[in-house]
Amino acid sequence: MHLLVRETRALDEAEAAIDLGQSRADLVFLSFSDSDLGAAAAAWDANRAELPSLRLANLARLRHPMSVDLYVEQIIAEARCVVIRLLGGLDYWRYGVEEVAHAARSRGIPLALLPGEPRPDSRLAELSTVSEAVLARLDSYFASGGPENMRRALGLMAHLADQAPDHGLAAEPVAAYGEYCLDLTQSPERPLAVIVFYRAYLLAADLAPIEALAHALDEQGLHVRALYVGSLKDRDTGHFVASCLRDWAPHIVLNATSFSARLDDAPSPLEAAGAPILQLVLSGSGREAWQDSARGLSQTDLAMQVVLPELDGRLLTAAISFKGEHSEVEGLEFARVAHQPAADGIAAAARSAGAWARLATTPRSRRNLALVLSDYPGAAGQAAHAVGLDAIASSVEILGLLEREGFDMGGTLPDGDAVVAELCEAAPAPFLPLRDYELLLAGLDPVARAKIMAAWGAPADDPAIRDGQFTLRFARHGKLVAAIQPDRGNVLDRKSSYHDPDLPPRHVYVAFYLWLRQVVGVHALIHLGTHGTLEWLPGKAMALSSSCLPSALLGGVPVAYPFIVNNPGEAAAAKRRLGAVTIGHLTPPLKPAGLSNESLELERLIDEFAAADGLDRRRTALLRQEILDRAAAAGLLAESGAQTAISDEDQLARLDAYLCDVKDLQIRDGLHVFGRAPEHMQPVPDLQILDVAEIGVKPG
Repeated sequence: MHLLVRETRALDEAEAAIDLGQSRADLVFLSFSDSDLGAAAAAWDANRAELPSLRLANLARLRHPMSVDLYVEQIIAEARCVVIRLLGGLDYWRYGVEEVAHAARSRGIPLALLPGEPRPDSRLAELSTVSEAVLARLDSYFASGGPENMRRALGLMAHLADQAPDHGLAAEPVAAYGEYCLDLTQSPERPLAVIVFYRAYLLAADLAPIEALAHALDEQGLHVRALYVGSLKDRDTGHFVASCLRDWAPHIVLNATSFSARLDDAPSPLEAAGAPILQLVLSGSGREAWQDSARGLSQTDLAMQVVLPELDGRLLTAAISFKGEHSEVEGLEFARVAHQPAADGIAAAARSAGAWARLATTPRSRRNLALVLSDYPGAAGQAAHAVGLDAIASSVEILGLLEREGFDMGGTLPDGDAVVAELCEAAPAPFLPLRDYELLLAGLDPVARAKIMAAWGAPADDPAIRDGQFTLRFARHGKLVAAIQPDRGNVLDRKSSYHDPDLPPRHVYVAFYLWLRQVVGVHALIHLGTHGTLEWLPGKAMALSSSCLPSALLGGVPVAYPFIVNNPGEAAAAKRRLGAVTIGHLTPPLKPAGLSNESLELERLIDEFAAADGLDRRRTALLRQEILDRAAAAGLLAESGAQTAISDEDQLARLDAYLCDVKDLQIRDGLHVFGRAPEHMQPVPDLQILDVAEIGVKPG
């Protein structure tokens, strides 16, 4: 397992004690949700003439006990009504709740503690000082959302503060889901992209990243529609989304919601169209923290917007927004925090969506593909080495599969020997003139380009240059280009450079991917075998920037990545840094290791010794000595850990245990071939071996 993360503090470190520096006001509203606070700020600003003074604060800034004490003393104790909405419940801000409740009771301040979930919380109700009816009304305003309901919530708070009459208005119903009308000149004949985002963004007027993404998708030549939802796990909402996607038949779905959307008895509604689902990240951190982080996302964002969506098979793209403060609202002493569009992340997500739509709308016979074989450092003569996979035989199977499915593979398919000759033995052939590469390199992200130049110097100095052209072994089969992935670093020190998290790739490596993407014009890449190096190039672990080298070289091109199924940890790097569709392939079939001829003879002698023991002392002594002499001569005595200082009986016992362990050891029986069923129903023997290992009884 290779690690990319080298720091974690900037995104996750605890808040220090702070003074928010606010002055007293009649009304106070606190929440963990920036959407709640932004909506309240907008409603107060629009209706300030009829509302008393208001203070707002995010509870995340009041985590430190000293911050809580100061805020309670300066703001809460002087207020006339306090409402706190606790997403996550009491335990997320227990000390603060207890201190605020104590101040409210001792000073007779109306206090409403509202749950962030759609179910009552008896503990919060008991700590509140207002009636259950008032709690229910306030909760309904916030749960329904929208400008009018937020105005009514502030109006009720003003009444509780004896600053306004109670109009007694119930919450205005707001649709729990629906289609959001984008401000675009639409072209229905284009490939369709559908964005799915949270209703909370709509109600809080926090749609700048969604709007910017829609325009970027439009510039990619896509027709764009958008759906807003409360929760994809709500059955009515799920049915609505699934129905829309089935009817609209989009070519790509872009999802801006968090968590897994699968139900116990049903798949995610996002899967209804059978289209790829790209996962967007709306980061809860600021852009500066992201820029300074090698990991890219906070632990919260990682869990909610990466790990759990991966359970649904979503393909990670980029961070399309970061949290940031707007200018302070006059009279509120509060700067609204909202999602600010990230132009580079939006461009990356739009490129990826455009590439997937291009792949979907291009007839199979016209799709340009690249088959890139991994070349994991192994023993000499192991070109195209992949963990547990016969990459050469697998490439033959893949070419045949693609041809049967209607892809242009050139008519005559190679066998394994031909693939070896083409990719391992032939002289390297020119593929990109140096002058063309220099033009392509000039279009690369400037930070990425500078790193490459600093590490490797001028492109003309690359050893792969011959007569002014980059060269490597590759083969064309119809519209498919096959090649072994070039070395990313020093050929003489392949193993260390293969996994170096800081070493940029050589010019020939960069030239190869830019050639595939911009000259060959590949619609998709097939990276074959565990594992290649593209996903281990320098850059963030996830939510990559435009200067992160995997993103800079790939440019959003779809990637299919057959990967050994028992290594999900390293497959995660391909998912998160390339947006790859990883396809788990079988491990090689298993078989018992068995024993060598010398070991078999020793086992026979030990069995004979056991039979003679207690019956024939002289024979037992002779057998014991012969066994130990033979084992010592074969090196098995030392290998078994039987030291000469211990007794002959103990040496014999250790040798016997060692031979039993070796005999029952499970080892790989050759390599798996992708796309080919194991011969002779091999999965059954695998299970038999596991049975023997577990219970020590041979099947049958």
